[in-house]
Amino acid sequence: MVTVRRSALAQPCDGKLFPEPGEVLSYGSDLRQRRDLRSPRPLGELRSCARGIQRRRGFLSALSGQRCSMTQSVIVQVGQCGNQIGCCFWDLALREHAAVNQKGIYDEAISSFFRNVDTRVVGDGGSISKGKICSLKARAVLIDMEEGVVNEILQGPLRDVFDSKQLITDISGSGNNWAVGHKVFGSRYQEEILEKLRKSAEHCDCLQCFFVIHSMGGGTGSGLGTYLLKVLEDEFPEVYRFVTSVYPSGEDDVITSPYNSILAMKELNEHADCVLPIDNQSLFDIISKIDLVVNSGKLGTTIKPKSLVTSSAGTFKKWQEKPFDAMNNIVANLLLSLTSSARFEGSLNMDLNEISMNLVPFPQLHYLVSSLTPLYTLADVNVPPRRLDQMFSDAFSKDHQLIRADPKHSLYLACALMVRGNVQISDLRRNIERLKPSLRFVSWNQEGWKTSLCSVPPVGHSHSLLALANNTCVKPTFVELRERFLRLYKKKAHLHHYLQIEGMEESCFTEAESSLSALIREYNQLDATKSRPVEDLPRLSVAV
Repeated sequence: MVTVRRSALAQPCDGKLFPEPGEVLSYGSDLRQRRDLRSPRPLGELRSCARGIQRRRGFLSALSGQRCSMTQSVIVQVGQCGNQIGCCFWDLALREHAAVNQKGIYDEAISSFFRNVDTRVVGDGGSISKGKICSLKARAVLIDMEEGVVNEILQGPLRDVFDSKQLITDISGSGNNWAVGHKVFGSRYQEEILEKLRKSAEHCDCLQCFFVIHSMGGGTGSGLGTYLLKVLEDEFPEVYRFVTSVYPSGEDDVITSPYNSILAMKELNEHADCVLPIDNQSLFDIISKIDLVVNSGKLGTTIKPKSLVTSSAGTFKKWQEKPFDAMNNIVANLLLSLTSSARFEGSLNMDLNEISMNLVPFPQLHYLVSSLTPLYTLADVNVPPRRLDQMFSDAFSKDHQLIRADPKHSLYLACALMVRGNVQISDLRRNIERLKPSLRFVSWNQEGWKTSLCSVPPVGHSHSLLALANNTCVKPTFVELRERFLRLYKKKAHLHHYLQIEGMEESCFTEAESSLSALIREYNQLDATKSRPVEDLPRLSVAV
């Protein structure tokens, strides 16, 4: 197994292996380094860039003993929600790679998330590093303390993508209790979880990231999902931990979800590198709006004949009848767009570790608000394509955020724009300059943009945009969560279900609430600087 040092891949294509002390990677500095991005880059600069790539690859090869030009990631899906989203992700990932890789060759792009296995070889010796695709196996670990969802996956069209060595299940479930998932099942299954994770890591040449998908409101997702983060931090300290966390809505049917979410938040604060919070209510609102547009017949909208929400047999799953399918598809497409630059070529690639490096200025402020555009594709709706400039505007509107937030009226610490498809660097630059006056950035990071261009668009579209914002607009979600928690906790309602679990004490709740309150105070302090004028700092003059 190879664990890659974070600093080894986190640099721009500038011919250097490591940055200078205090060097900041941002949209502004990237522009200055690359001169005018609207014109072709000079041959000498391209050669310098190539030398930088070779040096970094040589560094990785020294670690692994072999050439390592593409990184791999492992998806860890925990609980019912995590496994349902994971199922959508693997389905869409296979469709995306099938559309790009029509010759059926096992290449570096598909190796990011899949192994090529010769099923005729018994044991773990059947991996094939190149050539024709034989049998693809997902780089994944599936964990749930109930068997229902995992069994459904194993009986569905994706059954051949997984095998029993990747699964951990129980029968009883966590009963919507964080303490059961974290304290009981965490310790009970720790060694088995570790064994599955190690085995998945050993199959990677250059393991870069673990993606954890879970929900915050239930017992297994919140409890065991956050226990897993500590295990990953201890066992793989230099591998990034990206977490997609689905937060419960105010109308959630799990009464104890505020307890579970608050207890899970403390673990996310301490053990995650980046968290992408997703709000169930926002997903539902997005699907409802799309449904309204389709049913109204506006803009000539129709359901696509080749739907992304169909089974492999081609039969329709009516997403109106199963709204969670469409909601899960949105999250799955978020993950596909997030990893597109690491999987496919582009004129301005962004590696996963660059997201954390550039968007997380302080350790605990690692919650990134995400928005996707266009959204209609995700619900399998045909609409006239949006103009390119409109796509950029949509990414900053509250209607396209995956949590209930309005980033335009809050403060940006940093922002990443991940564009896919037929978009030029000049288009990207022009839209950033157009939008900058309407967006408020912290005074010490006015050029806090990170950008990427991936040449491969999503299936069925000419272009798309994923925006990741480290923005104080995430604070109301945390404030509302704390208020819901306090309403229950003041009455000590349902507390005995948690305290009867060995290792749980009332101090666990007070410490979790204090951790969340401290996080909210940090966002408040940043918001307090919004009214301050931005200082026009003098720039150094260069002697010629």
